[in-house]
Amino acid sequence: MILFPLRISRVVPKNNAIPSIISLSRFLCTSNYSVLNSLSQWIPISEKFASYLENCTDVVSLKKLHAFIFTYGLGDSIFLGSKLLNCYARFGLLAESRWVCDRIIKNNLSIWNSILVGYHRGGLYSEVLRRYSDVKQQNLGLDSSAVTFCLKSCIELGSFEFGKRVHSDALKFGLSTDGFVGSSLIGLYSKFGDIEGAAKVFDEIPERDIVVYTSMINGYAQAGDHHAYQAFDVARLMQKEQICPNRVTLVSLVQAAAELEALREGRSIHGYAFRRDMGGLDEILGTSLIDMYIKCNDPRKAACIFHQMKVRRIGSWNAMITGHLQMGQPLEALQLFHEMVEENIAPDLIALANGILCCADLRCLHEGKSIHGQIIRLGHQLDLVSATALVDMYSKFSNLIQARKLFDGMESRDAISYSVMMAGYLRSNFASEAIGIFMEMVGSAIRPKLCCILSLLAALSDLKDTRQGRCAHGYILRNGFHMNIEITNKLVYMYAKNCCVLYARQVFDRIRYKDLFSWTSIMMGYVDNEDADEAINLFRIMKRENLDHDSVTLVSLVQAFAQLGCLNLVKEVHCHLYRVPMEKEALVINSLITTYARLGKLNLSQYLFEQNFHRCLTSWNSIIAACGMHGNCIDALKLFNQMKEENIKPDEMTFTSIFSACSHSGLVKEGLQIFKSMTEEYSIIPGEEHYSCIIDLLSRAGRVEEAYDLVKLLPEKASASALGALLAACRVHGKTEMGEVIGQHLLQLSPEKSSVYRSVANIFADGGKWDDVARIRELAKKRGLKKTPGISLIEL
Repeated sequence: MILFPLRISRVVPKNNAIPSIISLSRFLCTSNYSVLNSLSQWIPISEKFASYLENCTDVVSLKKLHAFIFTYGLGDSIFLGSKLLNCYARFGLLAESRWVCDRIIKNNLSIWNSILVGYHRGGLYSEVLRRYSDVKQQNLGLDSSAVTFCLKSCIELGSFEFGKRVHSDALKFGLSTDGFVGSSLIGLYSKFGDIEGAAKVFDEIPERDIVVYTSMINGYAQAGDHHAYQAFDVARLMQKEQICPNRVTLVSLVQAAAELEALREGRSIHGYAFRRDMGGLDEILGTSLIDMYIKCNDPRKAACIFHQMKVRRIGSWNAMITGHLQMGQPLEALQLFHEMVEENIAPDLIALANGILCCADLRCLHEGKSIHGQIIRLGHQLDLVSATALVDMYSKFSNLIQARKLFDGMESRDAISYSVMMAGYLRSNFASEAIGIFMEMVGSAIRPKLCCILSLLAALSDLKDTRQGRCAHGYILRNGFHMNIEITNKLVYMYAKNCCVLYARQVFDRIRYKDLFSWTSIMMGYVDNEDADEAINLFRIMKRENLDHDSVTLVSLVQAFAQLGCLNLVKEVHCHLYRVPMEKEALVINSLITTYARLGKLNLSQYLFEQNFHRCLTSWNSIIAACGMHGNCIDALKLFNQMKEENIKPDEMTFTSIFSACSHSGLVKEGLQIFKSMTEEYSIIPGEEHYSCIIDLLSRAGRVEEAYDLVKLLPEKASASALGALLAACRVHGKTEMGEVIGQHLLQLSPEKSSVYRSVANIFADGGKWDDVARIRELAKKRGLKKTPGISLIEL
């Protein structure tokens, strides 16, 4: 039975319009054969269906329209089939689009082109390549449209090899000289870093238009380094051919100027855009100019452009905020972030990540957590940049548990995210965990960046693990990192810190072009290993090579002279400082303060401190430690009170120095009072060295019980040395009963040291407990411990 007339696809209702899908549905449900037979009087309906398809906004309506098209017998219409295919592709319905495609396919290249365009616009790039292969198999030939959209899909998919095969096809069919095909080929080769291949394609195009020139300029701009200069050469060639650049061309040229930090060229482009009235209020060009001026270190001009823009969307705000962050101005960047929010600009993940980085640099944890909460409330899925920013923020606040939780939750990680996590562990003195992160990165086949290798070597320096250090050195050699001077200098420092100064010297001697840090690292290595003569010899060699020194080199030299006890040579370095600006040599001055005190010249230390008008916290710590070294606790306390008056906040080192001074002078009351103020007034948590100083202070005063109570607060590794000092104090003050308790505790912590058994036995001997003395000696004998015999260097 024939339900519809043959010409039904060419007629529409008399009112010449179909108001809506609902009215169309009602019409179809109520129509009868008489009405259908009168359809021959209607005008073409295909255009109405096409209009509905173009304006369709949801999948349900699309499928209803598809059903109506079939009801009207238009299922095989190529025109409507193309529209349906594009709609299904737009909604990502690959199966339905393929079904429609298979119904309308004909041996007609224009139909295939329409299919390729639809899939590309729908984001189904893999399907574009699949259908392109189908076209080739059917030997229908190729035209510029098919090749162009296939190349664009290859760029989106990152399929360079397939793109090169398409290039071969274009050459076979003589399409490589076409402007659109050529532009796409230039984009393909530029995208994958083959800028020479892009230039070759450009040279083979005989008739170049603005699109071709802009593609080549953009390719050079994206290539970076010295290639960015060639973008301007192409622009000059374009001007010779009297082709005027458009906005896209100018944006690419501005990006090239930003990459090169070429302010003069950037201003010229800005002036050209202003004269042609092309850049005044254009958002994309304006944002590019902002980025260029910031990278060229002209933030005032960038701010001027930013404030002149009438339409400032999120991209412009991000350019300004990112620029201030790159210039080391987190406060200004955070203020811009607040202004953006106040103007009701919804921040994207880039803006939120920048806000988090600002909070990390400014130590604003509460505000950083607020931004993190906003990301969660907005339902944003953390990308690589924002997740890395959060890891950086939490690690800078020593919240490593939260930082590691976010790090482990990242779907993908790159070398920067691993580097940030390593830096967080190093900042909190967890060197082993930092090395573990590096091993995980290498196991994930991610090539580490320079900062990762430097962090690894810093961690190995802290651990003083020679074996792992040599393994890291081997990895550096195998992967070609040894050519970098920063890494080789860090290797020298690592070996020197691990007491392997011979290895450090071998690495140093292999450095072809040594910089100042190379010389300073090896000098410090010899000083730390108490080989002052070699350190001084290296300084002489460095000066013979006409390499200037800095403050760190002078500090190494001063420490070497101090080890040799050469006061006159130390004074020579002091005299040298009068020929350079004093404020730049604070590090050397502080070292001289300490060195003079160690060489018995406290008066020179005090004079140097008083003459220093640029005193930093280290200067105060040095002079307080110098006074304590000479038992001059009264002056040390006066200096501590002077710090308060000058609103200089002490740190952990200050308290260590003042406690040590009080201990040597027996000022128990003052020391305990300062110890109490450490937490109550300055909110500094005492460390092991502080407890050790207070324990020593109480022990010297005979308050052994109080000292022992403090020892219990220390970890086992730190408490062993403190218990040894406490045991000696018990003998001095006749606290034999307390000494026996401490002795038993010490034996449990250090059962392998013969000196511990001897000290405990002496305590029992002082109390007349000879049976216990014999028991302790027998216990030491069973463990195979022997007393180390003394020797004399005096010949008889």
